[in-house]
Amino acid sequence: MTVYPLTFTVFGLEITGFGIMMMVAFLVAGWAMQLELRRRGLNPEFSADVVVAGVVGGILGARLWYIALNGGPLFSRGGLVWYGGFVGGFAAVVGTSWWKKVPIRFTFELTAPALALGHALGRVGCFLVQDDYGVPTTLPWGMRFPEGQPPTTVAALTRWGVEVPDGLSPGEVLAVHPTQLYEVAALLAMFWLLWRLRRHGHAAGWLFGVYLVLVGIERFLVEFVRAKDDRLLGIFTLAQVTSIALFVLGVCLMQWLKRPDGFVPRPEGGLAPRAAG
Repeated sequence: MTVYPLTFTVFGLEITGFGIMMMVAFLVAGWAMQLELRRRGLNPEFSADVVVAGVVGGILGARLWYIALNGGPLFSRGGLVWYGGFVGGFAAVVGTSWWKKVPIRFTFELTAPALALGHALGRVGCFLVQDDYGVPTTLPWGMRFPEGQPPTTVAALTRWGVEVPDGLSPGEVLAVHPTQLYEVAALLAMFWLLWRLRRHGHAAGWLFGVYLVLVGIERFLVEFVRAKDDRLLGIFTLAQVTSIALFVLGVCLMQWLKRPDGFVPRPEGGLAPRAAG
């Protein structure tokens, strides 16, 4: 199957599928947090504060991580790394939680399902611009991206350090694993599980530990078929090493917070409903 990027122009401005899905991802993640806040009888507007912090910190962190690995200017339409976005968004959300006087453990609990859902929608955007795909494959669902970033041609993949079959012309477009869609499926399943576990008897923050464990496993596995050139320890990539760290951190959080401790978020600070009028 051959797939082309989703792009169109409105009043001279180029709109990409990635940009659309990034916006959708943040809006839907905010909506999921609003539902949970309403269920708990807390101020749903706190979700907007979290989303704004996540957008600013996430995009800045993703760009800075990319620059640290590859160089380039700070302001550019391309070059975002998910782990950098996670770290930047995490720091910004923690800062916002502290500023709004919302217990950080509760903020972690609130954002866990929303993170998985928003990440899944963001990966749809990656697919729509043909970025973050996998290595060549002969499987029937392999996809060709002749205008990908970069294109899945023999020449482009070779320059990227990806092994390709011998005897092919440099301009031939190869079918690759659509790893973006693999991640979409895994992350949606992750969201479903986390959403169901909201009512599980545990201390606040435990759900975030579950998220870290699951996302660490998901990214570690998908990296084996990702088209990458950042091998760090033998066959393992930088993302896989980071995944292991997240997994270990998640296990520690789950162990620490596995039993209810009587913590109940109070409707005060950023969780307090605004006065009428």
